[in-house]
Amino acid sequence: MSLTTDKLRSLVRKWTTLIEAQADVTTTDGITYRLFCIGFTYARQNQQRKTSYAQKAQVRAIRKKMVEIMIREASACDTKMLVEKLIPETLGKEIEKATRVIYPLQNCLIRKVKTIKTQKVDVGKLLESHSGGKDLGKKVARPEEKKAEAEKADA
Repeated sequence: MSLTTDKLRSLVRKWTTLIEAQADVTTTDGITYRLFCIGFTYARQNQQRKTSYAQKAQVRAIRKKMVEIMIREASACDTKMLVEKLIPETLGKEIEKATRVIYPLQNCLIRKVKTIKTQKVDVGKLLESHSGGKDLGKKVARPEEKKAEAEKADA
């Protein structure tokens, strides 16, 4: 799972600092993911300066906070809940709120998620996770089956 290239390119601006962080996280179901986060600084309210560059110490503090939040949020849930957190970008919003005191960030997103280590596939557990409802669908008759049934009926 990752951001598209055009979305990523549209976020990069001049006169701001780009801050990236990554963290290896193991979910409660035992799968290890590597999360990549990206954020951009922006001008504070009533700022006169043209640039919005963060100092090196501020960048390190923001990166540390990003990693801390990614580990805390992702290690407390399973894969399905992690995906539910990633889609509406709640992790990015939480990182923006937490780092506001260090330096204001905007467009803080989880840029990419890589699967590092998975467990062996357990068919029963897989079926359990994908069986949301009772609707199993209808059987679709194939043309070969229709011909065979028609021949049986004629005979």
